[in-house]
Amino acid sequence: MVGISIGEVQAQRPQIVEAVPTNAEPAPLPSMPAVAEGDPIPTKNLLQVFRDGGLLMYPIGLCSFILLVFVFERAISLRRGRVIPRPFVKRFIEQVKDGRIDQDQALALCEENQSPVAEVFAAAVKKWGRSCVEVEQAILDSGERVTSRLRQYLRLFNGISTISPLLGLLGTVLGMISAFNAIAANGEAASQRELLASGISQALLTTAAGLTVALPALIAYLFFSGRVDRLIIEIDAHSQEVVNAIASDGWKEKKKSPSRRTSSRTTAKAA
Repeated sequence: MVGISIGEVQAQRPQIVEAVPTNAEPAPLPSMPAVAEGDPIPTKNLLQVFRDGGLLMYPIGLCSFILLVFVFERAISLRRGRVIPRPFVKRFIEQVKDGRIDQDQALALCEENQSPVAEVFAAAVKKWGRSCVEVEQAILDSGERVTSRLRQYLRLFNGISTISPLLGLLGTVLGMISAFNAIAANGEAASQRELLASGISQALLTTAAGLTVALPALIAYLFFSGRVDRLIIEIDAHSQEVVNAIASDGWKEKKKSPSRRTSSRTTAKAA
């Protein structure tokens, strides 16, 4: 019995060895379903992106609308031809220097033009014949009012460039809080990653929108501030010419110059 059992075992041993292959390869992993080549990539229009950003996209959108309106307004109001019309300035200064117009006529020309530089000239003309100090003081007082009007709405640009990124950052923080709350409420690990990704994507929309509004606002502020400074410098230069022409000190110098020329000619003839 024992011999038979050993023989049977020995007869079955080659079959066991043959059943297990020596060069077995690992089973292939299940492949992911292939994406069809013709499927379109999902996209969103601007309105959908605006809605996905949350409630804080509305004040950011309002800031962008206000910025657009007042950029066009300042671009029109700060044109050089509107602030300092060169034909008027050239004609006015020439007529005043040559003495072809008096105080009333000069004031009428300024009131007819109604430009910022004409307003400064009118303040100087009202002090016609007085000392340079009085005329210059009148120009300074009028120049401050004109400068204040030229700088109008520039603080608005600066405010928008400061507030818009803060609104975007606040929207991002609130969106992240909402995303983490949704992840905590959902117990499935597979869907938590999707919730986190979508929550972060929506939260960053407000930051991008805030920066998109803030950068043009800052550029507009710097651009129009530089233009106002250049206009003020030019108005000051033209006003100084008017002061020299209408101030009493300037008139005395003009009266002295002919007498000096006459005396020099008389001395030359006597010699």
